Amino acid sequence: MTTSPLDRAADSFAAELARQRTARRLSKKQLAVLMGFDPSYVSHVEGRRHRPTEDFARRAEAVLEAGGAIWQRFREYDDVRQARNGHPHRELPLPGQWLPPGTGLVVEREVATLIHDDDGYRCVIRRELYNAGTEPVTRYLVRVAVDRYPNDPGRSNRHHREHPLTFAELQLRAYRDDGAGEREPMHWRAKHDRDAFKEIWLLFENGDRRFPLYPGDRATIEYAYRVGAEKWGPWFQRAVRLPTRHLAVRLDLPAALDPQVWGAETSLSAEEGPLRTPVHRRDEGVRAIFEWQTDDPPLNARYRMQWRFRARPEPEPDNPPTGRIRPSDRMRAAGVVQRGDDLLRQPARPFDLPAEEATARDMVDRLSAALVRLDELHPFSKGVGIAAPQLGVGRAVAVVRPPDRHADPVVLLNPRVVDVSPDSDEQYEGCLSFFDHRGLVPRPLRVDVEHAQWDGSRIITSFEYGMARLVAHEIDHLEGRLYVDRMTPGVPLVPVEEYRESGQPWRY
Repeated sequence: MTTSPLDRAADSFAAELARQRTARRLSKKQLAVLMGFDPSYVSHVEGRRHRPTEDFARRAEAVLEAGGAIWQRFREYDDVRQARNGHPHRELPLPGQWLPPGTGLVVEREVATLIHDDDGYRCVIRRELYNAGTEPVTRYLVRVAVDRYPNDPGRSNRHHREHPLTFAELQLRAYRDDGAGEREPMHWRAKHDRDAFKEIWLLFENGDRRFPLYPGDRATIEYAYRVGAEKWGPWFQRAVRLPTRHLAVRLDLPAALDPQVWGAETSLSAEEGPLRTPVHRRDEGVRAIFEWQTDDPPLNARYRMQWRFRARPEPEPDNPPTGRIRPSDRMRAAGVVQRGDDLLRQPARPFDLPAEEATARDMVDRLSAALVRLDELHPFSKGVGIAAPQLGVGRAVAVVRPPDRHADPVVLLNPRVVDVSPDSDEQYEGCLSFFDHRGLVPRPLRVDVEHAQWDGSRIITSFEYGMARLVAHEIDHLEGRLYVDRMTPGVPLVPVEEYRESGQPWRY
């Protein structure tokens, strides 16, 4: 018996859905709940009893963070369906849940080049953009971050406080290629200015005119900047913040320094590991050129190229670490699972309520007791939360205690964020499972959370400001994320010894 092209396309979608789901160790019922569908719906789609809808494909792509793989299978299925029904082939827009809020940009190609010479490092980024959205794009956000000693955060932070990166030294230049060989200068405006980190809006305008990127149009932008060797550490990182078709990275280093280059990659769903394909070297006179590229990198993936010059060893730290007891050691001794444990990277299993009410109540008691024990180790003036995976239990429950100790703790059973405010801010966060450092994390100022009650019914609660941050942090734990996954790429962690806001509430 032969199958039709439509059946084969539906089978391909179902197989990709099953592959992505099992890779994240989710049951069909768990995935359906996370997507907001009836518990049997995923089973019906995977079993070919239901054909995929656009809404189903969008939600599956967003929940499983499949890097576009599920959506691509749906596009193939829908193209066949449209052709069978006599409709002309059309280019479907990418799903809104897969694009960063407020943008419709796709990077069709990025080529990032870093050149090391006697004056330091020169970085040149060239991006071919396509506006797949519905609104004109008038600005583009770029980030510049330095980390002189990437394996020694304390030393690096001290160094950049004493030698901060400045806009003046960057000598930033940006251009838009108009497609006819002419380069149109782009003005820029600073967004964030910190010692080791800059955020900059590249504007689709200059002193002569404005040239927004309209829906359906393409443009190539290029920007370049310089950083002295005394501030640039031996690494070059690219982060995939927009859907990207092709990414290429090129290092141009002096051959006389005998460079040795390697790479690593990480994503929201995977710990750091080596690049999946090798870095290629070729020599051009006195220069050593190292090149690496990838197609269709997943959203939020990060690729870091690192090197050392064997002809010029890196100086040793002035103050090597001692055998002191670290804050994370105290948390580990208190029973809190620490970063690196596989459980912290796995989605937690929801409770079947009310059938598992007794089990859920017992877990809430354990979490509440743990918070009491932790009060003896640290003053949590900003409030504190703990999720079941942090105690080694992969179930979907967390307890959050507000900054006001007289307020009742919030119990989050089977929670999921259903809406967030468009406004956000950045504040420093700590984590019981990563307690040696603090990190600057962007979060929405309001989150609306749907969560279960003991009888299995579900309600929606809105949290604002500090509580929104605490609640979002714990829900991340239940979804297999740490706060470092939310940080802006390139922003360094701050060792807890150098963190200056302990004992102070967040400011809004």
